[in-house]
Amino acid sequence: MPASPPESGRQIVIAGQAVAYRLRRSARRTIGLTIDHAGLRVGAPQRARIADIEALLREHGDWVLAKLDAWKKRPAPEMLAVADGLAISAFGRPLTVRIAAASRAGGRIAGDTLHLAVPPAVDAASVLEKTLREHARRVFAERLALHAPRLGVPVPPLRLSSARTRWGSCSSRGGIALNWRLVFLPLPVVDYVVCHELAHLKEMNHSPRFWSVVEQLCPDWQALRVELRRRGRDLPRF
Repeated sequence: MPASPPESGRQIVIAGQAVAYRLRRSARRTIGLTIDHAGLRVGAPQRARIADIEALLREHGDWVLAKLDAWKKRPAPEMLAVADGLAISAFGRPLTVRIAAASRAGGRIAGDTLHLAVPPAVDAASVLEKTLREHARRVFAERLALHAPRLGVPVPPLRLSSARTRWGSCSSRGGIALNWRLVFLPLPVVDYVVCHELAHLKEMNHSPRFWSVVEQLCPDWQALRVELRRRGRDLPRF
């Protein structure tokens, strides 16, 4: 999940249907297809010809159209109604939200309770998001500090991300961004993302050598990647 290179918007006709897709070129060796709520994205080597890319899309046309149709029919995650007594999970830990009126907004986690102080004119959802972001930053920093020495690299600078389709990125300068919404996923899944981004400090690509570094840090990475894709589709929105 290195920092995204520029994407270009293109369109192809598959079985009589116009299909838009985003093309991202990188140092990868093969052409890869990804379909989610954002539509069709194609990852391709720097020198791959458009003709070859679109030939592959047509070859897998039935799969592409079926997946796009399934995502269109998939209901969007429901908006989270933030109210006293709401049950959420943070890094796999069940929490009950308790809201109290206050003159100043704030939040803290104590035991299995997430306490929110919410002034009358402030939206409780915004206070909850800020509290979860702060919690995520602390946990991300702890996980980076745990795993970076295992790879023999300094703990990198951390930035929180709100990207809709990316869980993390690693810049060419060695900084790592992690999506704060990972807070809603179990800690082992978060560790996979952390290890994935740390591995880019050694290999800024997705070559076999890169995946061997990931496996060194996270032996169960394949199962955790599947879980990330499955559970990441339905994270709360508010």
